[in-house]
Amino acid sequence: MTIEFHTWNTPNGRKISVALEEMGLPYKVIPVNITKGEQMSPSFLAISPNNKIPAIVDPDGPGGKPVSIFESGAILLYLGEKTGKFLPTPLSERIPVYEWLMWQMGGFGPMPGQVHHFIALENEQDRAYGLKRFMAETRRLYGVLDRRLAILGWAWRHPRHKVELKDFPNVERWYNALMARPGVQRGMEAKLD
Repeated sequence: MTIEFHTWNTPNGRKISVALEEMGLPYKVIPVNITKGEQMSPSFLAISPNNKIPAIVDPDGPGGKPVSIFESGAILLYLGEKTGKFLPTPLSERIPVYEWLMWQMGGFGPMPGQVHHFIALENEQDRAYGLKRFMAETRRLYGVLDRRLAILGWAWRHPRHKVELKDFPNVERWYNALMARPGVQRGMEAKLD
């Protein structure tokens, strides 16, 4: 059965489109235009009470019953459990998956997201402090990623982070290798808006 994928063209949305493609799951994109406030609609809030994209509705959830899931990390864990892909069975092998997923969600998403916010401010005085702080942290996180390659979704936005991948050669090599994968290409090309 086809998964309903409620999303918009963001790094968190791309994480899920890539996962769905790599896992070979059929899905239908239902755009939620966050620039127009569609994430506040009662129908979307029914599946994503935090009014954030992405969210999915799987008509063939546990026990064959429909299930809705919000938050990109929860969706990835659910899809890994459902398919048996990208989520090892032995707990000892799952631990790094959990660690790096939490690292991305707690750091390598929010910090570059702050860069996006402060870059858009018109007042240079307002921009200066935020950009200095969050760009430094974003570059630190790219350094961590360069030492232990773990995620793709937010690295896709490196130009918007004002980060040159050539400064992080392992990330650049790994990023190019992932972007050459057919499933990743389909997931990145999926129309999400």
